[in-house]
Amino acid sequence: MRVELRHLRAVCAIADAGSVTKAAARLGLAPPALTTQLQRIERIFGGKLFHRDHTGVRPTELGELVLARARVLLPAAQGLEDEANRLATARKQQTGLRIGAVNGPLIGGLVSRLLADQPETRISTSASWSSRELQTMVLEERLDFALIGACGEPAESVLSPQLQWHLVADAPVFVLVGEDHPLAAAEEIPLELLADSSWVATPGDGCFGDCFAMACARAGFTPKSLMETDLSGCMDLVAAGAVALCQPTFRESPGIVVVPLVAKGLHWRHLVGWRPDSPAAPAADQIIRHAADAYTDAVGRSRAYVRWLQRHSSQW
Repeated sequence: MRVELRHLRAVCAIADAGSVTKAAARLGLAPPALTTQLQRIERIFGGKLFHRDHTGVRPTELGELVLARARVLLPAAQGLEDEANRLATARKQQTGLRIGAVNGPLIGGLVSRLLADQPETRISTSASWSSRELQTMVLEERLDFALIGACGEPAESVLSPQLQWHLVADAPVFVLVGEDHPLAAAEEIPLELLADSSWVATPGDGCFGDCFAMACARAGFTPKSLMETDLSGCMDLVAAGAVALCQPTFRESPGIVVVPLVAKGLHWRHLVGWRPDSPAAPAADQIIRHAADAYTDAVGRSRAYVRWLQRHSSQW
């Protein structure tokens, strides 16, 4: 029989209580059971561990040696157990993925692919109009990945240099017009032909507003305004005659037509960002692959975008 931690705990309990009876009560044992256990422990160590008299028990010289070692080993064993439990808990938490996204075609397909690939993985999502908010959440470890968009070549003011970034797709910008709009049947609409239009877009805090203004300046006009509202509001305004900026993967709805826009320097980049030092970082390759596949599927569902790509395959 070999010594076990429970044996050392029993020896320490007897020494701390000063009697077998008091120690048994603390350990939830009957005194005879603890006495029998102490006898087995003493056989393991080869001698008596306690002197017994009417006042209680006192450690023998051998008992002092065992107690001294036990009082070192027991806290160390407890520390090992606590550390192992913390590590196991952290690893369990890493089986979940927290993904934030701005409005776009990636999040739905990405999540469905992740669930099919790893059904045991817990996935939570956060939606925001603000790419800055999502980046902050990743930096503060409240999210593992952020799916955001940026136009042109983003500067440090748009993308956090503390995050690692991967470009999933670089796409043109299209417009939504009502089916009765004079240019609704056009293959592509040069931006200058929309100079007198009222413009509308979904909200965002990136550089798109400035990039759009610069594209209009290159086309020779200043836009009346660029109103921001939710998707439903955009649809209502387009039906009333406004022109909405949109991504080429946007699905047409009754009364609304998606048309490619010819606007020099204006395009939209889909990006995935994450902390390179985060526990979720090893999943980045998987996230990127599924995001790219989701985007490819979204492209295939957009007739206007497929036709545009066929016309521009050599330059895009």
